[in-house]
Amino acid sequence: MRYLSVTEIAKKWDVSERSVRNYCAQGRVNGAFLTGKTWNIPENAEKPERTNKRKEEPITLLDILKEQKASKYSGGIYHKTQIDLTYNSNHIEGSRLTHDQTRYIFETNTIGVENEVLNVDDVIETANHFRCIDMIIENAKTALTEKYIKELHLILKNGTSDSRKDWFAVGDYKKLPNEVGGMDTAFPEEVADKMKVLLAEYNSKEEKTFEDILDFHVKFERIHPFQDGNGRVGRLIMFKECLKYNIVPFIIEDNRKMFYYRGLKEWNNEKGYLTDTCLTAQDKYKVYLDYFRIAYE
Repeated sequence: MRYLSVTEIAKKWDVSERSVRNYCAQGRVNGAFLTGKTWNIPENAEKPERTNKRKEEPITLLDILKEQKASKYSGGIYHKTQIDLTYNSNHIEGSRLTHDQTRYIFETNTIGVENEVLNVDDVIETANHFRCIDMIIENAKTALTEKYIKELHLILKNGTSDSRKDWFAVGDYKKLPNEVGGMDTAFPEEVADKMKVLLAEYNSKEEKTFEDILDFHVKFERIHPFQDGNGRVGRLIMFKECLKYNIVPFIIEDNRKMFYYRGLKEWNNEKGYLTDTCLTAQDKYKVYLDYFRIAYE
């Protein structure tokens, strides 16, 4: 049997190449298979019927992230988001892995180092964070709930040294009081009620703005519902909610963490600190989108 490329099939079917890849990734083209990153499509394959012509091809960043995740496409925006978001969010929290080491783990599912000692938790939490990003992409449209947030925490901290401590609740709210940046947070017995109030307030708004997402993040971090991992879970939630409401997401880079921390601390007095930090990060993500020729509003 003769096989054609995505480009050849796209011309034959009179659709975009992205649509062809999407059809293949969804298993809608009989006999199509991947060789490396290249789809091989039977010459006589029939064009799948569209249930809704307006959805012929992905039109949002979320659509494209889902498509590239499903097809295991390397070198695109999904690949870059996984590495950059994981590296920076973990590094803010003290991970010692380099950007190259993070990329190597994502691309090969292995870690190779010479004459260097690595923290096992750094490696485990890096692999776990990749899974968290997959979760927020696959379930971006899902309503934000306590169950959803706890599931993110469970995935992030699963298999770490913390998970073997009796006093550390993986995938559940904290058992012991903690603080962040020298500031008090909610006591363990207060967390469940405060989270219910926060989520009810947030979910009562039908459409969320950029400021709504930042406001939720600040309040979430001040509750600090988990023993550890609050910052990473909180930043994952922001990314998810941006995808859900078709707002360009952003990655807080490690070298901007002091501006980020100041923004969290001063939110009640001056929202501009955190807003400007996140808008700067958003501008950088827009550069990525421009490079990959992905449209955004």
